[in-house]
Amino acid sequence: MSSVVIIAGGEFPKKEYPRQILRDADSIICCDGNALKAFLRNRKAIFGEDFRQPDAVVGDLDSMPAKLLDEYGDLLVHIEEQDDNDLAKAFHYVLDHIPGAALITFLAITGKREDHTLGNFGQLMEFARHLESIGSSISLQAVSDYSTMLPVTDSCELFVGEGRTVSIFSPDNSLNIKSEGLVWQTGGVVFDNWWQASLNRSDADLVRLRFSRKSIALVILD
Repeated sequence: MSSVVIIAGGEFPKKEYPRQILRDADSIICCDGNALKAFLRNRKAIFGEDFRQPDAVVGDLDSMPAKLLDEYGDLLVHIEEQDDNDLAKAFHYVLDHIPGAALITFLAITGKREDHTLGNFGQLMEFARHLESIGSSISLQAVSDYSTMLPVTDSCELFVGEGRTVSIFSPDNSLNIKSEGLVWQTGGVVFDNWWQASLNRSDADLVRLRFSRKSIALVILD
């Protein structure tokens, strides 16, 4: 079983934790040209003299400079259709071409553009729902310099550590999520706006979330 990192076109991580995840990845997938350029700019700082290549660059390639098209032609996976964005194309590429993947970590999905950030949060939840629908056991997370993001589709236990900021978001205003291990109980929260269950705090190492039914939500830890 392997770990996969998908790099998007947002703010490339500068802190050691997300960079270590990238360093340890079995496979690295870049979303189109901007992600590839960021990877190449930071490659020496992360890998030293081991100039590791990404395993694939997936997308519509609209942001790929001609020089990189020539240099990295063997790694390019050109998907022209516009029903999915490059993040979704990279995600489905992993499902189709890396059958041993056990963990997919998304890097650089936040920063630079707020509309992309919000859209990517929604994509994370949809990716988790898709994995559940096909009976996949692949775990998903997104990591930045500021937080770890975990999409969930049902009741779960999360070992987060006491004292962390815990925010819960869901587009499903009929979903009820009861919690244990948080300072403020979420059972009465109606998810009719983004702020409703944000900026909570764990008062135990283990946080339990009990869904009233299967749905989608995003847990963001500081």
